[in-house]
Amino acid sequence: MKKLPKLGCACEKQDLIESEYRTSNVGIDFTGGRNAEVSIIQCKLCQRIWLKYLVENESLTKSWRWYKGIIAKKEVAGMRPEDAVEHLENLDWYIFGGSYFESTGTFGQGKLNVDL
Repeated sequence: MKKLPKLGCACEKQDLIESEYRTSNVGIDFTGGRNAEVSIIQCKLCQRIWLKYLVENESLTKSWRWYKGIIAKKEVAGMRPEDAVEHLENLDWYIFGGSYFESTGTFGQGKLNVDL
């Protein structure tokens, strides 16, 4: 797999404004009762395409967490919500954050902490 560069673009942070990206819904990952929202985001600034995974248990304080990692354009059409975690875990790096981590965005790699 080709090593993906970090560009320092605004899309490497969580707080993008809607005018900076396009988004499309992939669906809900029901694995293990997570009910995680899976979407595709394309940055209008650098054109990179991201797979975003958002999970939260509304009955638990500070459970909100998200992950996003680069996805190739050719992989977008075949992406299923239940495959998103595996895709992200196999990347060289991804970005994660949310109230669970008390972070607006940190680079990480490896296993995701998605089970509530």
